[in-house]
Amino acid sequence: MTSRPASEQHLRDLARLRRVRDRIDREYAQPLDVEALARSAHMSAGHLSRQFRAAYGESPYSYLMTRRIERAMALLRRGDLSVTEICFTVGCSSLGTFSTRFTELVGVPPSVYRRQETRATVGMPSCVAKQVTRPIRNQEAPAPAPHLA
Repeated sequence: MTSRPASEQHLRDLARLRRVRDRIDREYAQPLDVEALARSAHMSAGHLSRQFRAAYGESPYSYLMTRRIERAMALLRRGDLSVTEICFTVGCSSLGTFSTRFTELVGVPPSVYRRQETRATVGMPSCVAKQVTRPIRNQEAPAPAPHLA
């Protein structure tokens, strides 16, 4: 049985982690790093990373990249921006890193995804397309860099 203060601390930590996750969801296109996220949550970077992984099953960096790739997928389906423009629009600073992470999460490079998915989601409401095309992190892929880009 856990003590009341430990249980209350755990609930406070979970609330902080939710705020960090919500911030990533809102500000995915901004330059974010673990240290800044940790400061805003009043935690050390290491503690935030460990607690975030325990709560959500992936590191803050992985979560951020998944949000960025999700948004990139929607922009690619829309078809009016180049892959390079989409890369910078979603907050990535390197086309190479963006393409590598995109391929890692989605299974095909961004240009191939655009060709395949534009046809596959024609006529589908965007809320449904988002759900059925949501990236699922490849568990066999190499772990991403430990810092946020």
